[in-house]
Amino acid sequence: MRLHAIVGDLGTAWLAVEGGATVVQLRLKGASTDEVVEAGRGFGDLAASFVVNDDVEAAIALGADGVHLGRDDPGSERALEAGLLLGRSAAGVGEAVEAEAAGASYIGAGPVWATPSKPDADPPIGLEGLAAICAAVSIPVVAIGGIDATNAAACLEAGATGVAVVRAAVDAKAIDEALAAR
Repeated sequence: MRLHAIVGDLGTAWLAVEGGATVVQLRLKGASTDEVVEAGRGFGDLAASFVVNDDVEAAIALGADGVHLGRDDPGSERALEAGLLLGRSAAGVGEAVEAEAAGASYIGAGPVWATPSKPDADPPIGLEGLAAICAAVSIPVVAIGGIDATNAAACLEAGATGVAVVRAAVDAKAIDEALAAR
């Protein structure tokens, strides 16, 4: 998992994959399962892993590779029973360790920096918080929150195995190039 693009539509997903994204997450906050399934048609054709945000049933219906659940989102057991990769969010070491013990396949750690794409996000954990999470778990950690081409490499240096981008999803190529230059 190197570049994880979080997108809301198939067109942006294609751009992100063309730019180097290896994982594409469909994120439609507040949408019904039917709406997520409708929007997710075609994501399985991408040359990248496909993850659905927050909706286990939509992930199953779409044949997605996995589902990413926030700290308070239900569905971990259902996702694991269905054979989905399970991503969990963590803003601290305790949450990351707990998510790993509960069967998470990877951790989305952050926000590393403040981000305008999620105004209700926790306070930034910084590179120190990211490094602590990475050291505490044995599963992959994907840094999220304020990631762009200027700071993505620092996240990898802190121990993350990948970075997630929302605002920069369509500029995935620039981020992929920044990661390759590290």
